[in-house]
Formats: sequence, C-alpha cells, structure tokens
Amino acid sequence: MRKKLLTTSSEGLMEDSYPYQLYQKAKKFGVWNPQHINYSQDQEDWKTLSVKEKEWMLKLLAQFQGGEEAVTLDLLPLLRVIAREGRLEEEMFLTTFLCDEAKHTEFFRLVLNAIGEKGDLSHLHSESYRKLFYEILPETMERLWHEQTPEVIADAATVYNMFAEGVLAETGYKSFYDGLKTIGKMPGLLEGIDHLKRDESRHIAYGTFLLQRLICEHPHLFDRVVKKLEELAPLSISINAEGVIGEGEKGKEYSSEIKKYSEKQLIVRIEILAQAKGQTIEEIYRSAGGNPKL
Repeated sequence: MRKKLLTTSSEGLMEDSYPYQLYQKAKKFGVWNPQHINYSQDQEDWKTLSVKEKEWMLKLLAQFQGGEEAVTLDLLPLLRVIAREGRLEEEMFLTTFLCDEAKHTEFFRLVLNAIGEKGDLSHLHSESYRKLFYEILPETMERLWHEQTPEVIADAATVYNMFAEGVLAETGYKSFYDGLKTIGKMPGLLEGIDHLKRDESRHIAYGTFLLQRLICEHPHLFDRVVKKLEELAPLSISINAEGVIGEGEKGKEYSSEIKKYSEKQLIVRIEILAQAKGQTIEEIYRSAGGNPKL
C-alpha cells in the first residue's frame, strides 16, 4: 500500500537534488529526434568507402546497435526498484534515461537502413562482446526483479552505468568518433553520435550519483564495486581494441591510446566513488555527482 503522494504533501519535490537537476538537463539537452537527421549523404558516402573502412564501420555499428538495444531492454528493473523505494526525483530522471536509450536504438537502426545493411549482423558480435551483453548485463539486471538488496542494486549500477556506459561505451564512442573524423564522411552518423555522447554523460552522472548514495549509506559496498570493475576491465580492453581503425604502427599507436583512455576512465570512476565514503547523504543529494560534463 502506498503511504502517501509526495507532490501533494508538505515535502513536495526535492528541486535542489542532483537527480532532479539531471531531469531538468535531460529536458533541455536531450530533445533530439533520430528521424530528423539527414542520412542521405551517409548513403552516398557508404558507396565510396574502402573495404577495410566498411568492415570497421559495420562491426562498430553492429556492436553499438546491439549494445543500445541491450541497455534499453535491461534498464526497466532498476527503474522499478527506484520507483518502489519512492525516490520520485530519481524515477523522473530514469524515465528520460529509458527514452534516450530507445532513441539510440532507433538511431543506429536508421543508419543501418540508410546504408542498406538489413541482414543479420550478430556474427560481428565477438566472444567478449557476447559475454557482456548476452550474459553479464542481463543476468545482473534481472536479479533486481527478485532481489533489491543494496548489494544487488550496487552490482547493477556498476555493470550498467559504471562499466557498460562509463568505461566501455564512452571509450567506444571516442574511437568511433575519431575514426569517422579521420575518414571525413558519414555526417549523419557523426551528428547522431554527438547527441549520444551528451545523453550518455547524463546517464553516467546518474550512475555515479546512485553508487555514491549506496556507498555513503553502506560503506562496505565500495570494495565490492571496485572488485567488480576490476573483474570487468579485461572485457573493455578486448572489446574496444576491436573498434580501432588503422594498420601498422599508426594502428598500434591508436590502439595503445584507446587502451590508456579506457584505463583512465576506470581509474576516474573509482576515484569519484571513493569520495562518497567521507560525505553525508545530504551532500550526495546536492553534489554534482562528481561529473561536470552534463
């Protein structure tokens, strides 16, 4: 039985809370429509790409298409947990989060349609990719349907927000964006990735906030989160190495750069989460989630 409705009580909305501010950011900066992007030049550019460029791009498109579908499917259990806990401002933001992921799924499908790739691309999902998106992510998120302990919620936020988005996707989008800039083609794809990067910054910021809140309330979770991230790190290195374009020394140099970038993302996430151990819950709710890029 519901105890009360917050917005008609004396409590109202926590308008100065970080989740509510993220909700405002989502309304301001997250309003874009994949249908409004012009893919006609991408259609023409695709015909002019080399075989190597097409192979590289198609593999990344297949990975991001599958990844965005996966995170769209797997977010709902977390939203339900937050709603059942009565955290209205967080739930309000998570509704925009889920809408963002649906748009990302639509965007990559529109790109694939534009270049005429409508066949089965699942063969481009590597063993490391399948391990994360076919096994670890759905299994971790689905546990939330049956268990809502701080440990299970922390595992979900670690795998979904901190790793899949904060380490893997952020590094992957950098690799994809840099490669497209080097090629100098596919403007519609570039435009969409720009939108996606902004959306993901809000998602990562929320995941950071959620884990900071959990660690503040249950300090022992910090070691659990760090251990989980360290266990997942080899998957990030493996998957992101597959997204590097280029051969010879140049390819090796960029591959090394991407590896360092991925490792840096991991270190930064851990350092930010460590700060929660010395904060009060009030400070967590009114902090910037440790992420200024909103």
